[in-house]
Amino acid sequence: MSLLPEGRRFLLAPSLLSANPLSVEASIARLGGEEDWLHVDVMDGHFVPNLTYGPGFVRALRARYPDAFLDVHLMVQPPEDFVDSFAEAGADLLTVHGEATPHLHRLLGRIREKGCAAGVSLNPGTPVEWIAPVLHLADLVLLMSVNPGFGGQKFLPEVLEKVTALCRRRAVRGESFLVEMDGGLGPDNVDLVVSAGCQVVVAGSAVFGAPDPAETLRRMRHSGEASTHGGSCGA
Repeated sequence: MSLLPEGRRFLLAPSLLSANPLSVEASIARLGGEEDWLHVDVMDGHFVPNLTYGPGFVRALRARYPDAFLDVHLMVQPPEDFVDSFAEAGADLLTVHGEATPHLHRLLGRIREKGCAAGVSLNPGTPVEWIAPVLHLADLVLLMSVNPGFGGQKFLPEVLEKVTALCRRRAVRGESFLVEMDGGLGPDNVDLVVSAGCQVVVAGSAVFGAPDPAETLRRMRHSGEASTHGGSCGA
């Protein structure tokens, strides 16, 4: 499954975690259509110390935005208990954490059976070797560049080494998964992560906390497109 449109180097996925919870629709309208995906962070208060959205929220998004690409990141444990309900609610992509289940191979297969693209995520302290045996089943690898649970945290640059490792492996093995990054990203560092090889950039507070979210996304797109390719890691 190809998630990156032909001719595109990278995609921008604003995180609704940073939208106004009392006016999500208005927050999305302020993006001005500059977004590529809508990123939905699902937290259970167990795997991470925060509570956010349930499948009803994704179902409402799908009804209101039938053509939107809903990028749903499950920070939950066990993810097996959540996959079916979020897939049926209308998620396009379901990403689960490699740290959250001992049955990752089976779970990625289940996500695909439900008609969604399958993603696997890693916390900053987890090496990419943990997910090497299942990368052939992944449509996307999401690298957390902050410790998950809360928005507004500072970007951890050491995570860029994981991007290099994943892109080199992908090139050698002929795999096709995209690399996504989430945490502390915005106009000031999007060029850094895109040049390293990230193809999906998630940004929350930097976008929704800006006076003009649409202009912020345009700045991020311009900066990312102007960055230099990262050799074999470039998109």
